[in-house]
Amino acid sequence: MDVEALRTFVAVARNGQFQAAADELGISQQAVSKRIAALERHVEATLLVRAARGSRLSPDGQVLLPHAKKVLAAVEQAEQAVRPGSRPLRIDVLNRRISPAQAVYRFYRSHPEMNLDTVTLSKENAAQAAEAVLEGSVDASFRALPADRVPAGLSAERLLDSPMELLVGPGHPLADAPRVSPADLVGHRIWIPGIRPGTEWAEFYQEMSEVFGLSIDALGPHFGDEALMDALADSASLATLVGSGDRYLWPRNHDLRRIPLHDPTPVYPHALLFRSGDLHPVLTALRDHLRATGPRVPPDVWVPDWADR
Repeated sequence: MDVEALRTFVAVARNGQFQAAADELGISQQAVSKRIAALERHVEATLLVRAARGSRLSPDGQVLLPHAKKVLAAVEQAEQAVRPGSRPLRIDVLNRRISPAQAVYRFYRSHPEMNLDTVTLSKENAAQAAEAVLEGSVDASFRALPADRVPAGLSAERLLDSPMELLVGPGHPLADAPRVSPADLVGHRIWIPGIRPGTEWAEFYQEMSEVFGLSIDALGPHFGDEALMDALADSASLATLVGSGDRYLWPRNHDLRRIPLHDPTPVYPHALLFRSGDLHPVLTALRDHLRATGPRVPPDVWVPDWADR
């Protein structure tokens, strides 16, 4: 059944005249007549009785009218549900402690009227996250993905470079340093539990360890961030790496130290993946916000070779 024919039928029933219905719908009276005739042929019944001063509903038209209104209301609801901005922007932030989640949270704090929903596809690698964006499971995802691996139909905008910091306990030899270079970390064990093979962050740390000669490992089970903080506080040799925008909390008596890296500064290159041509207004506002408020990155940046492709 033609939805526009139903819409025209309801307009004629409401106005009582073909010309008034045509004016309301912005079409010609001839188009109104053609739509009504097509609808009557489809239902095999006369719906409107023509008279000198207008039209009135036939008995069959009176039966059809409430159903036609329900159909049009359902169509309107369906259109509204997928209209840009009518539903929340669904965005994958990977992990709620790291800088993408914190950046989206700051965006929401400054734009509380924006309708968004954050998820964590933490078990998917970048290729799987990109597929989730393509198929519409999520609208966008923060990932470190080389340009030559971005699937057709997606756009990737590098919007959130996250400088790396060393995190150590008070007994570590580097605990009192105001800043350190990657060369200073040679010979120290850097423990990053939870690195999964095949993920983009595994590639990042692998290349970082090879370029700077570092000992970065994920040995042993990962009992959570709190357990990692406990281990750092109790160790005089253990260290880990975190992003400058990552949010970690620990008891005050742990006295952990976050130490910036420099000469060069390793940077984790978060890109925002989204469907090309996506007009969701919250996505546009978020991209504008990140461009304007992204973290200040020092000039001596190091990123993996694949991040520049």
